[in-house]
Amino acid sequence: MKVIAWCALLGLLVSLSLIAAEAAPSSNIIMTKHNLSSLGSNTVKANTESQICVFCHTPHGSDNTQAVPLWNRQLNTGATYQVYTSSSLQSETVLAPGGASKLCLSCHDGTVAIGAVNVANGQLNPSIAMSGTQPDGTMPVGSGAQTGFTRRIGTNLTNDHPISFTFDTTLANADGELRDPASVSHIGTRGNGVYPQLPLDHEGKMQCTSCHDPHLYDPDDAKRKFLRANRLQKVTPAGGAFDANNDIICLGCHDKEGDAWSKSVHASSTTANYTYTDAAANQREFPLGTKVWQAGCLNCHDTHTVEGSRRLLREGTDSTASPKSGGNPAIEETCYQCHRELSNSVVQEAGIPDIRSDFTTKKYKMPITNSHQAEIEPHDIKDADFTEDPSRTGNGDLQKRHAECTDCHNPHRVMKAPLLNATAPGSQGTHTHSGSSTHTNIASGALKGSIGVEPVYSSKLFLSDPIAANNAISFIVKKGVPPAGGGTEVTQPYVTREYQVCMRCHSNYGFGTTPPSLGASTGAGKESAIGGTPVNTNGVTQLTNQAMEFQAPTDHRGYVDGTTIPTPTGWTAGNSRSWHPVMDKTGRTAGNIRSAARWYQPWKNIGNQTMYCTDCHGSDNTGTGSNTNPNGSAPSSGKPWGPHGSNNYFILRGVWSNPENSFGTDAICFKCHTTGYRTEPGAGSATGFWNPKDDKGKDDLHEHHSKVISTSNGNNLRCTYCHVAVPHGWKNRAFLVNLNDVGPEGGKTDGTSVSGSVFNYGPYYRNATLRIRTWDPSGSWRENSCGELGTNGSRGRSWMQSACK
Repeated sequence: MKVIAWCALLGLLVSLSLIAAEAAPSSNIIMTKHNLSSLGSNTVKANTESQICVFCHTPHGSDNTQAVPLWNRQLNTGATYQVYTSSSLQSETVLAPGGASKLCLSCHDGTVAIGAVNVANGQLNPSIAMSGTQPDGTMPVGSGAQTGFTRRIGTNLTNDHPISFTFDTTLANADGELRDPASVSHIGTRGNGVYPQLPLDHEGKMQCTSCHDPHLYDPDDAKRKFLRANRLQKVTPAGGAFDANNDIICLGCHDKEGDAWSKSVHASSTTANYTYTDAAANQREFPLGTKVWQAGCLNCHDTHTVEGSRRLLREGTDSTASPKSGGNPAIEETCYQCHRELSNSVVQEAGIPDIRSDFTTKKYKMPITNSHQAEIEPHDIKDADFTEDPSRTGNGDLQKRHAECTDCHNPHRVMKAPLLNATAPGSQGTHTHSGSSTHTNIASGALKGSIGVEPVYSSKLFLSDPIAANNAISFIVKKGVPPAGGGTEVTQPYVTREYQVCMRCHSNYGFGTTPPSLGASTGAGKESAIGGTPVNTNGVTQLTNQAMEFQAPTDHRGYVDGTTIPTPTGWTAGNSRSWHPVMDKTGRTAGNIRSAARWYQPWKNIGNQTMYCTDCHGSDNTGTGSNTNPNGSAPSSGKPWGPHGSNNYFILRGVWSNPENSFGTDAICFKCHTTGYRTEPGAGSATGFWNPKDDKGKDDLHEHHSKVISTSNGNNLRCTYCHVAVPHGWKNRAFLVNLNDVGPEGGKTDGTSVSGSVFNYGPYYRNATLRIRTWDPSGSWRENSCGELGTNGSRGRSWMQSACK
């Protein structure tokens, strides 16, 4: 046995003499952490045993039950393992560890002492004395056994990369993002460190040894972790075939959809050029100065991550420890490593949007944490498109309502560009929103490759019950990777509009026949997906069906005179639907005499522009018009953009609550509409209420209307005297309520004239007063256009003034 020791010593001397000349990775266990002999310099080492190979191999008396040459370690045959599982894992079976993986775990699961071998120095089953181990001689726990910064993997493998499963063509085809192992070589060439494809074992199974070579030493990267290919990305990934010289090892098996990953905000060296702090780099065992694009997959994933995390997400639990130790799965915590206040970020430079602060410091926010959801992270995707069954968004079970970062964003595809089909990354990842731009509703790179739905309508009717047979709304699921320079038409199979992403949850696709209620509707202390806004705020008790509200029928666009469209039951001739142009433009220009001066930029292209849900919903700020960007900042500023959190109800950028009595610029309506709507208009700034022929331009209906609005009379939301309270879309034009014609949306039969001067019925009627006798053309309304029906019904100015008090 002394021969083995001398051979080891000789090998050490020879290896040391070659280190200076050998710059490529090679088999040189002497220089690695697997040199557990007393001759090594590692923390975990034998007290006196100088043999190196004995901790795994023996020339005599080896375990012949293992398919590994001359195996010498004892195995815990009674260990029970919890194996990795995921709804997006396409392998039919992930078995308990076997083959070479079981051998690796004989040290790394912490159940067998490192010094427990079969044969050493002529003795059977000796116990080699070790230092640097746990008191029982097992693998040390490092930062903690349940953290992602230990290599004491344990027997709970749910937070570790799956092993011991068959990796073949069938699996690759089922997954869609795996390289077909039958199409490339499995033989690694250790001499130059190049591995064309990570090797499977003799049964075609993925094992620990597919990624790790326990003998490998890299003189240029002491923290390589025995990986057969690069631990970090060397250049921006080109997409396509695996480049073993430059690509991170993960891409040896995972084919991330051509250039979708390479152009993503997490992989492109142009946009992911942020540097890890020294503390974060040291904790992750990255070289100092590592960039986000170099870390690549390892920014968000760790093959041996914190216990409790799903899909190998780094730091992906709700543990409050640092580093995280155990806990429940929490996707947002993975994102918060970078998307948070700079002082606690893992990167050094400013510019990454601080999303965490919106979620943690704003009063109203999406229910992204486990404490705000009825179940522990019900979000559960199926595939690379992040497809999720509607039952997970509450359709049939409101207890599963949730919001997660990956409900809206696909981190493997998200691109820093103002348009989803950009050919290259740019300086901003959100849509253009400026005075000089023609405003659209085309999705930005922030939503590239997300999943969404497009409503398909069988009726134009506006009903309170969106699932009624005569107003059925079906949906086309939009998913996939948009090609660079590809079409942005709404008919594309992939997401091209922001509203398509929003409507996955905010329509009957997401919640079925029962809209969620506001406030604590999904369990004690839990928030529904409406940001924690208290129930009955402004008369709203539950979510509305935005697929129904935003419908933009082609024959309701433009100037409608009563002969252009069919007149549905209960609608007065000359009327038509109205909508904010989220799904499509309104065409409301011809025949109108409204002035573009009534809107801030970029809203002056009346009738031909479209808009985003996030033009109204998002971080609160004090700007107006094109200055309603997050916190009044440009899209490239790195400020949060999107409906993450706000100090206003319903996650609105402006106020839509009792403080709106002041009708200041903080009111949500006046983020786009100028405050001219609340003051005396003056000659030449005509609206639909203004007719210079009446009263010689003085004391007209709009002037009176403005005075009523500005008068403090104890009521809330003066706009809703005449306009629908939830202004997404409405059954009448100009969002006008009509108490002479209340239908199912007000709990009545179509055509009902309700009694009283004020009508409240959530969510659409809030202190509603307006009664319309005739739907006159825009610009031609008179006093007698409004009032009670019938020959002797009250009407005109005096009626309006008394009704609004």
